[in-house]
Amino acid sequence: MKIGILGGTFNPIHIGHLILAEEVWEKLALDKIIFVPTYLPPHKDDADIALAQDRYAMVKLAIRKNRKFLVSDIEIKRDGRSYTIDTIKELKKIYPKDELYFIIGSDLVNYLGEWKDLEEITKLVKFIVATRPGYPLEKIPTYISTIAIRAVDISGFEIRKNIRENKSFRYLVPESVYRYIIKKKLYR
Repeated sequence: MKIGILGGTFNPIHIGHLILAEEVWEKLALDKIIFVPTYLPPHKDDADIALAQDRYAMVKLAIRKNRKFLVSDIEIKRDGRSYTIDTIKELKKIYPKDELYFIIGSDLVNYLGEWKDLEEITKLVKFIVATRPGYPLEKIPTYISTIAIRAVDISGFEIRKNIRENKSFRYLVPESVYRYIIKKKLYR
């Protein structure tokens, strides 16, 4: 099988994440995509991050009607800071005979040099970088394949800001996620 891995904070998951996953799934003819919400991202400040359980629940709600999308809580169960290498090693144990495609947005390419054990990661997975508005692809390492996706300029930061400022964010996230955020009073 060909399995895509889409990790992230998903703070919250939004339409841009889902469009990215759907387009990569289709263009690479993947069998499935596994969303992996991080417990604590190593490169972000924790101050504005919803609880891991809430972010996991929102991903689950967002993808529940799409049979080719799964969500994994392996990073949440691990606790502490999440490093890609640890997640990839765990997934390789679960899917030893499958091809793993690790999907990132072009906004992360400039930070790859800071990743723990990057060389080992590149031996275990195929790196796929999806284009993202405002983050042109330049000086791409040879171990990366690129894929052009529809330009959707939505960010979790923008959504959280709208919530704090009592502005609408309804159509930036799936309806089930919108209701969850309202019910749980997240990002206030």
